[in-house]
Formats: sequence, structure tokens, C-alpha cells
Amino acid sequence: MTSIKQPNSLHCFICGMENPVGLHLHIYETGPGEVESTYLAPEHFQGYPGVLHGGIVGAIIDELSGRTHMGSDPHNPRFMVTAKMEIKYRRNVPIGRKLKIKGKAGKTKGRLAEAWAGIYDAETDELLAEGTTMLIDLPAGTFDRSILGELGWKTYPD
Repeated sequence: MTSIKQPNSLHCFICGMENPVGLHLHIYETGPGEVESTYLAPEHFQGYPGVLHGGIVGAIIDELSGRTHMGSDPHNPRFMVTAKMEIKYRRNVPIGRKLKIKGKAGKTKGRLAEAWAGIYDAETDELLAEGTTMLIDLPAGTFDRSILGELGWKTYPD
């Protein structure tokens, strides 16, 4: 399967293209239930000197795991929210160094789904942090899905 770019939003902290303090990640579906992204964390997201803040690490894992069940159709995405997340911080995640982030879908049962995501050093392929999530479908009526484009949900160019 060729990589298919997933849509982004305007203001999401992780993928929002117009969020002035966001990460602006571009996420690609690389296979059924599999997604990838890359990221170079800037200094202003550090916790300790040279280390990406653990909360940002968790937010990235949360987003990529949720994206595994979303699909790439901008008109009919499966929007989910995290009900439970467990993160394993294996190594310090560096700032100023290219990271590769992967996510894989797990089992789905009704409105619930499981997923995994991991952050790797892009040069060494070492797993730095990983997490598993339990996701639940976003409740119907949370927002008007018929105007996703107007809400900024679309595929933005790289």
C-alpha cells in the first residue's frame, strides 16, 4: 500500500495546521490500521535540557494511536477519544533530533478499540517510548460532521 496522507485540523495541538503553539504533525496511513509520522521537537517543548517533555511524548502517543482507527477518507473518519492510556518511557526522547512515530490498530469491539503507538529515534530505530490505548467512538452530535471542511478538517499540503 502506498502511504496516504490523513487529514489534519486547524487547531488540534498535535495536527492543527493553524495552532501557533502546536506540533503540526503530518500523519500518513501506511497500511490498514497503521500510521506513521516524523517529528523534530523544538527546544521550547523540553522538560529537562535536551529532553522532550513527557506530557508532549504522551500527547504524541495518544494522537498516533487514535489515528490508527481513523482511516484516510476525509469525509468519513472514525473519530475516537482516549478512555485509557498506558505509556512506557524507555529512554529520554531527545529534542532537536528526528523522531519516527508509528501506530498500529488493535482489536475493535463495537464502539471500543485498542491501539499501540511508539516513538523511535529515526537514525538508530531505537524505541524510546510506547503506549497502548483504549479508545471509544466520539459521541454522536459532538460536532456537525457535515461541515468537516468548514471546521478545517482536510488534507493540507506538506
